[in-house]
Amino acid sequence: MTSFLSTFVNKVDRKGRVSVPAPFRAALSDAAYQGIIAYPSLKDPAIDAFGRAMLEDLNQRRLDKTMSDGEFEQALLGSDNMIDTIMAMAHEMPFDGEGRIMLPTALAESANITDRAAFVGRGTRFQIWAPDTFEQHQQDSVAALRARLRETGDGT
Repeated sequence: MTSFLSTFVNKVDRKGRVSVPAPFRAALSDAAYQGIIAYPSLKDPAIDAFGRAMLEDLNQRRLDKTMSDGEFEQALLGSDNMIDTIMAMAHEMPFDGEGRIMLPTALAESANITDRAAFVGRGTRFQIWAPDTFEQHQQDSVAALRARLRETGDGT
């Protein structure tokens, strides 16, 4: 299964093109569709993205009845009753010859992305953030996790 790790910050040019990090493109290199599927995150001030293979695999499992509609939505999105909304908001973005995508204005605006974009690995998917927003989010998340670990005594 495809795995996206780490964080990369790349420049967005005046035309809205941004280079997808080489490790992320490599994770998608075996796919028939050379590009990504992306939509505005419903949870974070970011863009959620993944390869078409993930969507096709989950959809095929649903069609084969090896998972229920609820399990399909849970596996793809983390909660029920969102698939139709997300599919309506999704954009297919093929890679150009240099590994860039054209970031649609609506997607960029949904995440407040202007001249730089942070690509953040999330395992089977990734997110695209405005770098400053992600940095603050990450600092807040680490601080909350450290506080919880101190409270529970589980920190090492």
